[in-house]
Amino acid sequence: MIRLPTIFAAALMAAIPAWTVLSSGATARLRGVSAVNERVAWASGANGSILRTADGGTTWQKLAVPDSEKLDFRDIDAVSEQTAYTLSIGPGEASRIYKTTNEGASWTLQFKNTDPKAFFDAMAFWDANRGIAISDSVDGKVLILTTSDGGGNWKRTDVPGALPEEGAFAASGTNIAVHGKQHAWIGTGAGRVLRSSDGGKSWQISRTGLATSPSAGIFSIAFRDSRNGMVVGGDYKAETAAVDNAAITRDGGETWELVKGLGGYRSVVAWLPNTGWLAVGPSGSDISRDNGQTWSPVPGPGFHTFSAPRRGRVGFAAGERGIIARLQW
Repeated sequence: MIRLPTIFAAALMAAIPAWTVLSSGATARLRGVSAVNERVAWASGANGSILRTADGGTTWQKLAVPDSEKLDFRDIDAVSEQTAYTLSIGPGEASRIYKTTNEGASWTLQFKNTDPKAFFDAMAFWDANRGIAISDSVDGKVLILTTSDGGGNWKRTDVPGALPEEGAFAASGTNIAVHGKQHAWIGTGAGRVLRSSDGGKSWQISRTGLATSPSAGIFSIAFRDSRNGMVVGGDYKAETAAVDNAAITRDGGETWELVKGLGGYRSVVAWLPNTGWLAVGPSGSDISRDNGQTWSPVPGPGFHTFSAPRRGRVGFAAGERGIIARLQW
């Protein structure tokens, strides 16, 4: 019997992703999560739910946004251990953005939608001051908001060329990806990607080839650098089906190539630093170490959303009935 050196065996075991389900104390559906580092992460969801951990997920603090019991916080983006933005979805004034700068002790309402036709889905931030949010299309235009002053002001941009009823699935808060100081990408339910290289001032549109329907399309988009990215999706009404539900790009989103083997409908994709792509959905998760050419299942439950910090080997997922888990790779 060949025995591996202890150090080598430990390193090999550490390289295998493993889920650890945590005790969140929450019961509401969670669809937003944002990991600052391996210790601090935030989560959000239905019934005004906001959670925060400062000890790697061992304990979670329930935070209160004033008068938010009826709001569904589908996205949360933490830009530091102290500062985070959260976005609620819904028609008209139900779409809002709040901000905290003191670990969630208090929150400021920064944006309340006044357009009855708008329905905001997700947001992302390049840094603590510069961010972007997206709504479903309004009157044939994709409605985009950008801020350059930490959310003090949000500038509206209407991008023409939207398909009929084109919007984004508000399933995981990851319809938008940003990289560097200027790059942004938006994945829509119509299987298209909007891309900008000037901080959201101008946009181009490309098709990915993902299958689309009222319940299928792009659910998540992520980039590991300015050139290499991935979209995932599928049909949320057929969670185990895997028909044209993932694509990769090597040229910054200009062209896309379908990839096979993803285990079913997936609501979020993320780059695991120094490891590969992780795709997560309610029916399970998969990992690819060869840019989406082959996939291996990650044992464990399913989730709606996932977030990994830019450094380290720990990320957090969240989903139904307040479930939160930590992934170590």
